[in-house]
Amino acid sequence: MSRLITPSNRRQFLTLLGLSAVAVSCGGGGGVAAKDQTRTLRYQGWAGAVILPELAADLGFLEDVKLKWVGNTISGPQDIQSAATGQVDFGGAFNGAVVKLAARKAPITAVISYYGVDKAAYNGFYVLEDSPIHSARDLIGKKVGMNTLGAHSEAMLDIYLQRHGLSQAEIKKVEPLVVPPVNTEQSLRQKQIQVGVLGDILRDKALQTGGIRPLFTDHQLLGDFSAGTYVLNDRFLKENPDTARTFVTGVARAIEWARATPRQEVIDRQIDIVRKRGRNEGTAPLKYWKSFGVAERAGRITDKEFQLWIDWLAERGDIGKGQVKASDLYSNEFNAYRRKAKPSAARTTSTESGS
Repeated sequence: MSRLITPSNRRQFLTLLGLSAVAVSCGGGGGVAAKDQTRTLRYQGWAGAVILPELAADLGFLEDVKLKWVGNTISGPQDIQSAATGQVDFGGAFNGAVVKLAARKAPITAVISYYGVDKAAYNGFYVLEDSPIHSARDLIGKKVGMNTLGAHSEAMLDIYLQRHGLSQAEIKKVEPLVVPPVNTEQSLRQKQIQVGVLGDILRDKALQTGGIRPLFTDHQLLGDFSAGTYVLNDRFLKENPDTARTFVTGVARAIEWARATPRQEVIDRQIDIVRKRGRNEGTAPLKYWKSFGVAERAGRITDKEFQLWIDWLAERGDIGKGQVKASDLYSNEFNAYRRKAKPSAARTTSTESGS
């Protein structure tokens, strides 16, 4: 597959694939027979959180496609690597991590945005209230706790330091460390780290407790933007185009359902999902949920969501200039969401809106 789907022909291939899928669904000849396509997708979840595919499944938007949970992760790069190697059927990560993996010729295609940054959904870099850290230069020699390396938080830290005039040699003296998100607040308060990256429900829970203040946020740096995408293995897309279309469109519907539904109803739904799945997780932080932060309608992907990170990674020397082209990294072919899509017969009465 890696030889078949090269960066130069992926878009053409997926366009043809999408047309083939339509032909099959309409009863035409050729393509992959629907009866031969898997209707179960293996995936990794996040402890104490509800990811969009889980929400889509609970709402009935995945129709007859089932999700099979195989464990949890705290790392986007690990998640999409597992999708590339076939250990799971889809994975999600920060778009810069998707660029890096694609640059290594991994057979993956981004199919829908699933998280982003806005005024309600953002990551902040927090210090203790009485911390002597007040500027980028104060971070030299300090430890910054984040969920994983080489992903969203490290990229934001790097951009912040660059914009405030630190040299590459000085930036290397700032020490990012992996700290599980559920432990970040405690690690910060116990002074095991000097800065902790906190986002969404964990951020608001920590702020309510008090005693911490933001040094900066990713929203202050870049404004509103979709930051991460779900990827599918190219082989999976070739062998299961109808399943991919059902999955991606279902996630798109969940994005718009959450956007159009009263916040408390979305929170209650997520709490109910966590309780029903029986993974011994707490639900208290979910009451702080505000937004998934996806910028584009129905999670559709555009070049700009990858180009920023292509340029950043090339500047760092992580990829070669011109090595990766944004339009080769993703496809919207499997996102069939349309405005006023007929609601599923699932357990929801919310009105959808989309495009």
